Amino acid sequence: MLLIVWHSRTGAARAMAEAARDGAALAGPVRLLRAGEAQAGDLLAAAGYLFACPENLGTMSGEMKEFFDRCYYPVLGRIEGRPYASLTAAGSDGRGALAQLDRIVTGWRLRRVAEPIIANLSAQTPQEILAEKTVPAAILDECRVLGQALGEGLALGVF
Repeated sequence: MLLIVWHSRTGAARAMAEAARDGAALAGPVRLLRAGEAQAGDLLAAAGYLFACPENLGTMSGEMKEFFDRCYYPVLGRIEGRPYASLTAAGSDGRGALAQLDRIVTGWRLRRVAEPIIANLSAQTPQEILAEKTVPAAILDECRVLGQALGEGLALGVF
């Protein structure tokens, strides 16, 4: 089963995670959980992961970081080698959140199996940053394709 853990403040990362879920569901079982609800047992029960969050102030969002803080040690040494990919919704860059996520999952010894998707939504003013976001259809299509590829890879035992 593919586990998608997400957090979103303005809807962009949620939309990306939901698109990935829709793609993954074509290939096999998938579970979509908000970061605040995901627990160590959910990670242990999954064969692979997709993490989706916004970049806030150059790092991953607080709720996503709290998910990793809460679950890190309970699964340490128990999920090595499992595949993962990531989705980031960003106002301008996204590489800070991506680097932070990659450092954390490196400790778990997860294996990145797909290039990250970063949606740069060009939100620069306080009003744009706080507004609900609409993710371009082309990016949502990329997220669906990534979800389906992860789901199929898990179903076929490729990962």
